[in-house]
Amino acid sequence: MIPTITAFERSPDGGKGLARDTRVRWALEEVGQPYEVRLVSFAGMKAPGHLAIHPFGQIPTYEEGSLRLFETGSIVFHLAERHAGLLPRDRDARARAITWMFAALNTVEPPILELVTARIFEADRSWSEERLPLVKDRVRARLDQLSVYLGAAEWLDGAFSAGDLLMVSVLLRLRMSGILDEYQNLAAYVARGEARPAYARAFAAQLAINAAS
Repeated sequence: MIPTITAFERSPDGGKGLARDTRVRWALEEVGQPYEVRLVSFAGMKAPGHLAIHPFGQIPTYEEGSLRLFETGSIVFHLAERHAGLLPRDRDARARAITWMFAALNTVEPPILELVTARIFEADRSWSEERLPLVKDRVRARLDQLSVYLGAAEWLDGAFSAGDLLMVSVLLRLRMSGILDEYQNLAAYVARGEARPAYARAFAAQLAINAAS
């Protein structure tokens, strides 16, 4: 059965790969699973039909028969469990890869999202200039730790995994800020992720929707 995911009818990022459906598309491409896309407008995300799938009115969602999922971490984990290619076979290595999935979304992404909010949605506030350096320092604190751990390794724990897929997706949000360029090994790590053919296909698919809209 071919699953269906939802995506923005018109992505706020203009198809630059930052919308969260790109993460799910990338995972689908990595495991070789064909999929269909249902585009949703901002108004449509608040409609009863969509809220029945995603109670918080966001994208992406994932539908496969009677199975309905939301949240990128959950969807990527589901795909990694069902298909070969995103989680190691070794039990301990598999557990470590799952740990990195959680780390990407729960530890590294929150301060990055706070920075996005500060730069885009709070820039006109009177206290913005004072707050922004503090937010950037919190991001750098996490990147300092991640950079030390990664060192000269190609991926976080051996072969590429769902943990790397989510971590690269999270770090991509920093590109416009310039902070990622301060960490040579992390910038190279993200570039390796973007160079994967599966990511290129996912990015092209998201960009095509915005080009047509």
